[in-house]
Amino acid sequence: MQLQDILYSQGFGHRRVCLGLVQQGYVTVAGQPVDDPFQHYEPQGLQFTVEGVPWAYHEKAYLVLHKPAGYECSQKPGAWPSIYTLLPAPLRQRPNKGLTPGVQAIGRLDQDTTGMLLLTDDGAFIHRMSSPKKHVAKVYEVGTADPVDDQQVQKLLAGVVLDDDPKPVRAAACEATGSHSLRLTLLEGKYHQVKRMLAAVGNRVTALHRSRIGAMALPADLLPGQWRWLDAAQLSAVAESTKIAPVSGPPPAGPVR
Repeated sequence: MQLQDILYSQGFGHRRVCLGLVQQGYVTVAGQPVDDPFQHYEPQGLQFTVEGVPWAYHEKAYLVLHKPAGYECSQKPGAWPSIYTLLPAPLRQRPNKGLTPGVQAIGRLDQDTTGMLLLTDDGAFIHRMSSPKKHVAKVYEVGTADPVDDQQVQKLLAGVVLDDDPKPVRAAACEATGSHSLRLTLLEGKYHQVKRMLAAVGNRVTALHRSRIGAMALPADLLPGQWRWLDAAQLSAVAESTKIAPVSGPPPAGPVR
């Protein structure tokens, strides 16, 4: 594969831009400067730098982002900055047939919700992870305004009716983790679902954090605003559907902003 095509596939700009990057000496491969944009390389496993920034070739991008509060999961945000501003330009510019260029979030978190968010440019993977038929488990740590009691937990497990859907929505798992906190596992995603479910049992969400998707937990060393590539094992773990792995950890701290 030609070097200019490799750079293009990774989101470093149109082919003419990529050609210029190589010809102007901004690209190195295996530590050596390359000035021939038509030089052929095996892309799989290729390591290179562009303007001094190291990069590794990925045919498809699969990322995990620790979403901080105060960001919208939208390419065209309103009052808050977009999560996509937390990513480097090549990830936002990756060519993608039939879709908006760059990686896309799989589902959304409200601007005041923190935690695990997946992004990819693989349309088939987005569909598989988003389909309600796949029942991919998502675990939320919830802070509440009022004390959590057993009756509320049982109602969430039995199912509550939301105002726009006559079919009861139930938690796949639910447990109190403190006097004002609980851990909630859902197998589907609806607009403001956690907040509306808590309201339906007479409580109110004050903090909301997604801690796990499938069998993968948000990495403990991934700080708010940081992202990383998913490896093969992690990719397999997030795709595990009906498995609800045991989880542990402290309840969320601080109010929803």
